[in-house]
Amino acid sequence: MNPSPNPSITIPELTPAQIVEVLDRYIIGQDKAKRSVAIALRNRWRRQQVTGPMKDEIYPNNIILIGPTGVGKTEMARRLANLAHAPFIKVEASKYTEVGYVGRDVESMIRDLVDSAVAKVRAEHMTALQNQAEERMVERLLDILLPLPKPRKKKNDEVDEEQKARLERRRATRDKMRAQLDDGQFEDRIVELDVEEESHSVMQVFSPAGIEEMGFNLQDMFGPMAGKRKKRRRCTVGEARDILIAEETDKLLDMERIVREAITRTESLGIVFLDEIDKIAVAGGQSEGPDVSREGVQRDILPVVEGTSVTTKYGAVKTDHVLFIAAGAFTVAKPSDLIPELQGRFPIRVELDRLDADDFVRILTEPENALVKQYIALLKTEDVNLSFTNGAIKEIAETAALVNERAENIGARRLHTVMTTLLEDTLFDAPTLKKKKITITKAFVRKTLEDIIEDEDLSKFIL
Repeated sequence: MNPSPNPSITIPELTPAQIVEVLDRYIIGQDKAKRSVAIALRNRWRRQQVTGPMKDEIYPNNIILIGPTGVGKTEMARRLANLAHAPFIKVEASKYTEVGYVGRDVESMIRDLVDSAVAKVRAEHMTALQNQAEERMVERLLDILLPLPKPRKKKNDEVDEEQKARLERRRATRDKMRAQLDDGQFEDRIVELDVEEESHSVMQVFSPAGIEEMGFNLQDMFGPMAGKRKKRRRCTVGEARDILIAEETDKLLDMERIVREAITRTESLGIVFLDEIDKIAVAGGQSEGPDVSREGVQRDILPVVEGTSVTTKYGAVKTDHVLFIAAGAFTVAKPSDLIPELQGRFPIRVELDRLDADDFVRILTEPENALVKQYIALLKTEDVNLSFTNGAIKEIAETAALVNERAENIGARRLHTVMTTLLEDTLFDAPTLKKKKITITKAFVRKTLEDIIEDEDLSKFIL
């Protein structure tokens, strides 16, 4: 078996200014928050360059992002993880329960983080092994289409010359068939192959909080001792390609190496985005009734954030250098309502700005994944050329801002509801439209949304 490749796990050498520049492509405004996360990411790169015992003494400065929903908190953390090629997981603090209560314990966030890291590293190794797996797949297809005969030997162990010549002719024919296979001439031919049956036998582990999602596949545990069952399957050559390349890739992968690399990345580069942290804070510090477990969850989160060793199905994982980015609206509770020990583990606090109509105009048009660009691309698949006037975009932005003021402020997410309502008829009729060029104007926006905006109850219901 050939060893798996070892893709680089170093953090890209981006300056804080370059990091902010990348974030600007997807997130409008929030300059303070961008600067904070850019410094945090750069510090991770700086730590990798430190040598000697000091490297282990440099811990990440965890961040709390404070701001209403829909202002870019989650998107910022996700883009940051992509920039760092780091394992990333987004979790809601409100989903966890104190040890002793029914539900998920807080350590499961680290298990989820490791799972994502293993999947990410495995995908990278699969990409690196793609060419090698394809070569082996082609050979297996040729073995099915035109197998080579085994040469018979004489009593003195000499190969029969006639058999040898026949073998050479078969190899020449096989080479021609390989060229035809590459040209796709056999894609519809039916072949039979033995495929491995998937094993779904799972054993769960009981933790103090109950049944935890630590499924161990019994096949993985016993390995060759259990053997792998195979079944005969008829399929086209085209279908066989996908089946065989998956099998050959699995054979080439060194899972032990992948797991080691994934754990190293998790411990050095992992990022946990802990959303809704305000939901486990107790306003005024009073913890009674149904809120009794909130402080317990905070106490359970504390060692994970501070640095501990979490048992996963891949082995123990240390959280000392995992970066935690917490976020919350803090409309009822305040960051100071968190227990003091947890507050101390999040030394950097950044307040995100509320979004207004001007921000919405920029959000609709400037980012690489801007909402207007998304709808234009969607309708382009139906050969419909959709366009928006500047007046229409401004009207959409002002409508979203107005509804946010009247109803709950959900930030930029309001743009999705406004755009969906505005383009509902166009999206429904697109396949049968005779007019393939549609321009959304300010007048069209007003006419379509006017009745909904004027009826405040209807506005809350629809927008």
